[in-house]
Amino acid sequence: MAKKSRRAAREPEGHEYAKALVKLQIELVKLQRELIAGGDRILVLIEGRDTAGKDGTIKHIIEHLSPRETRVVALGPPSDRERHSWYFQRYVHFLPAAGEMVLFNRSWYNRAGVEPVMGFCTQKETREFLETVPDFEHMLVHSGIKLLKYYLDIGKHEQRRRLADRRRDPLKQWKLSPVDAKAQRLWREYSKARDTMFRRTHTEFAPWTVVQADDKHLARLNLIRDLLSRIDYPGRDKRLVVPDRDIVFRYEPQLVESGKIAR
Repeated sequence: MAKKSRRAAREPEGHEYAKALVKLQIELVKLQRELIAGGDRILVLIEGRDTAGKDGTIKHIIEHLSPRETRVVALGPPSDRERHSWYFQRYVHFLPAAGEMVLFNRSWYNRAGVEPVMGFCTQKETREFLETVPDFEHMLVHSGIKLLKYYLDIGKHEQRRRLADRRRDPLKQWKLSPVDAKAQRLWREYSKARDTMFRRTHTEFAPWTVVQADDKHLARLNLIRDLLSRIDYPGRDKRLVVPDRDIVFRYEPQLVESGKIAR
């Protein structure tokens, strides 16, 4: 009986999450209708540690959106030609055209995180990236692109739990990679790289928004609420698009020192 009671106790939470998600997805459809009609462009960068929930968040954002005007970009390792080209060149091809929303599942910020930590680029290349990316993003924003940058933040223990779950679950084997295998051992290095990235690339025209993602459901709902709250569109239900600022918040340096951003 005790097990049945615990299971029953969880059901309303899942039910409420599903209802809230559907309401927000309706708002996303409203937003896209206006986006298409006005020929505007939205670019969403979803960054974060391994297992932070990037795939699931993007999946639920685009679930009911028009596939013609919605694109997800998740680039693999660069080719030899791309490695010897301007770093941003391979990303420019995927920028949104009029009426489109594009979501990057990891982006050019690989050069500020995964690449330097894993030794896939030189320190010089990372320094050059950190110096030039604000100018690149300023050009995007100046051209009329609405740029939203999200970082999904999780704690070390939660990451360990999720990695173990991936190893056990045969349906999640595709998510495992050599990078994942080193995520825990290189935790401090990733934290240091993330903090440097925030300091150097958080700007007024392209600020970082941090999402506490230990609870995947709350993270998804509140990220979508934040996205909807930052873009005007007709018929917006203002009651639905108020994010919890304990979960989704603008980056500030002191949040790292206070521990609000996982160290």
